[in-house]
Amino acid sequence: MHGRIRTWGPGALVLLPTVLLLGYFVYGLIAWSFNTSLTDRHTARKGPADYVGFENYVNLFGEERFLNSLKNLGVLTVAFIVGTLIFGVLWALLLEKGVPGESIFRSVFLFPMAISMIASGVVWAWLLNPSQGEDARGLNRLFETLHLGFLENPWWTAGNRWTTMASIALPAVWQLSGYIMALFLAGFRGIPGELREAARVDGASEFKLYRHVLFPQLSPIALSALIILGHMSLKLFDLIYAITGPNQFRTEVPAVYMWNTLLRSDQAKAAAIAIVMLAVVAVLVIPYVAYTVRQEAEE
Repeated sequence: MHGRIRTWGPGALVLLPTVLLLGYFVYGLIAWSFNTSLTDRHTARKGPADYVGFENYVNLFGEERFLNSLKNLGVLTVAFIVGTLIFGVLWALLLEKGVPGESIFRSVFLFPMAISMIASGVVWAWLLNPSQGEDARGLNRLFETLHLGFLENPWWTAGNRWTTMASIALPAVWQLSGYIMALFLAGFRGIPGELREAARVDGASEFKLYRHVLFPQLSPIALSALIILGHMSLKLFDLIYAITGPNQFRTEVPAVYMWNTLLRSDQAKAAAIAIVMLAVVAVLVIPYVAYTVRQEAEE
């Protein structure tokens, strides 16, 4: 018994602070939020609250504003994931071929990641100014100066949901494409050169080399990128808040709606929104974790 304690005891002591902190600040607060979402605590009043079960969730999914925020989130997620993957993979392909000054291009592509979302949102709020014509600002002013007035558009104030949320996704695509580039570039560099040579000896064209040899090797990285981008899109708050403000119905997503609800001291409803967001994230993350564990077990 004492021998076992001497074996795993020091390691357990090292991990104990982390376990305690995670247990309280992560899982403990998740449990507290779920408990609050089952109550009628809709004001800032003190004292005990009565339990109403899942009534807050039922009311939430029967509310047009919340359903609209979910639709906005769906469009934002699709535009963000597709745009980021396209630019990230494209840049990785260009750098993978070995261009002069590769380190400079890598730094340029990765630099947006060093900027906070709120700072990026402030800049993009000016760039995506919806004013047009003589009052144009930002990108619309640039188009006007270059005599490309046909490219001017109202950006996030457009009536179409896809145009509106794609405009909001544009700054996030700019900021995260470098991260996806780094993932795929590392994947390309990790593929043994013998596979490339064998494919070329067999007469494979450059297109077939990437299509049938290289890209299949990157499927785990593609899955990881998809999961990472998916859960990041669910948490986009500061970028939207900085660009459009907190009270724009056309660009509101669950994270912004939760913030507005919390400002009204409706703790139960805000907690219910938070738990719904957590459930959506879990739907994305849990299959990825299961897949990773299975792959490691097979290896």
